Amino acid sequence: MEFSIPRDNLPPDPIPHRLVPMAITLDEIVEETAHLPEDVAAELVERILVKRHGGIEQEVEAAWKAETSRRVAEITSGHVVGIPLEESLARASRVFRQ
Repeated sequence: MEFSIPRDNLPPDPIPHRLVPMAITLDEIVEETAHLPEDVAAELVERILVKRHGGIEQEVEAAWKAETSRRVAEITSGHVVGIPLEESLARASRVFRQ
C-alpha cells in the first residue's frame, strides 16, 4: 500500500534550503592545489591565465619555447653548467634580504 500526504498538508520546512556561498582564501586554494600532479597544476594555472587575460600571446609563447629549447641545448651540450637548486635558493634569499 502506498501512502502519501498532499503537499499542502506538509508542515513548513524549519530550515529553508538554500546554498550559502563559502569564501575560500588564497592560502586554502594554494594548499588544495599543492597536492595536484605537476601537469594538472600547470593546466590550472594556464586556465586561470586564459580566463583572466585571454591566454598567452602566440608570439610570446613561441619566444619562450625557443628560449627554453636554447637553454636546454646549452646545458645538454655542456656549454653551460646548471646551478644546484639549493645554491640558487640561497642566492635568491641573499638578494631579497638586501
